[in-house]
Amino acid sequence: MDEDDIRGQMAVLMQEHRDLDDAITAVTRAGTFDLLQVQRLKKRKLMLKDEIAKLKNMLVPDIIA
Repeated sequence: MDEDDIRGQMAVLMQEHRDLDDAITAVTRAGTFDLLQVQRLKKRKLMLKDEIAKLKNMLVPDIIA
């Protein structure tokens, strides 16, 4: 996987992360909402955050101390 592929994948994941944030906000503002659904959305959002962090680490060159 080259740098362009990593950046492209990161962009997709970051967009999905933002979309989930918007969805969580919309669901909670609706008044009556399913707590289990919100928990699932938040869990997915955390998984995306971890994947984004992994991809960012792939872009940083190894530094030999």
